[in-house]
Amino acid sequence: MENGSLEIWLHPKENGYSQTRKLNFLQRLSIAIDSSSLYVLCLSLFLFTFSNTALHYLHDHCETQIVHCDLKPSNILLDNDMTAHVDDFGLARLLSETSIDPSQSQIFSTGIKGTIGYMAPECELCSNVTTYGDVYSFGILLLEMFTGKGPTHEVFTDGLDLHNFVKAKLHGQVMQVVDPTLFAPGEVGAATAAAAENMDGDESIEDSVQECVVSILQIGVACSVEVPQDRMNMRDVTSKLHAIRVSFTGTRN
Repeated sequence: MENGSLEIWLHPKENGYSQTRKLNFLQRLSIAIDSSSLYVLCLSLFLFTFSNTALHYLHDHCETQIVHCDLKPSNILLDNDMTAHVDDFGLARLLSETSIDPSQSQIFSTGIKGTIGYMAPECELCSNVTTYGDVYSFGILLLEMFTGKGPTHEVFTDGLDLHNFVKAKLHGQVMQVVDPTLFAPGEVGAATAAAAENMDGDESIEDSVQECVVSILQIGVACSVEVPQDRMNMRDVTSKLHAIRVSFTGTRN
């Protein structure tokens, strides 16, 4: 892909790129929506290969589900328009339909089923593979996108993890965990000038972005809770992310 992976945009310095390479708020939100939308599509598609052509496959009549098992920034590729594409289905597993609720479908597998930090707790303890695991990985990915910190960042020691790091600051202290580059001089205004027309007279673009970021981080936290059944459904995640973008920009594009 022309713009490489999400990994090199979130952590350019660690990947040998200039620190000037960064994503603004709307780019991150759009990438999150692209990734969640493609994941929802994958739940009802049987794909031998996956690329941007996946959107052209008929999926309403397919029953086989796919669990990606390795959602992380390096597996999200960005094309010339910064549209996100889920990549690398090397660890993906096909699920048999074992219940009415497709999220309950599961298989048992041996070997590595993900990447440390993005892998759901239950996947580390047993061989049970469900769609809940991908929801957890997406939640961690979402938190990383808006905090700038990966799940294995050096700050996470003595039992502290990305999920609890964000959860503890959601009420009134969220700016302590948000990626500071989102509010760098000129970044917010340059990326969201069109959205200014939708702001209330007493509301600044920065305030609006902060409000949206809180909502996004709440989704990330809800997706990465420890109990699998308590995690959000990916269709609800996609719907809520779309609603956040609509409320901010005033458009559905």
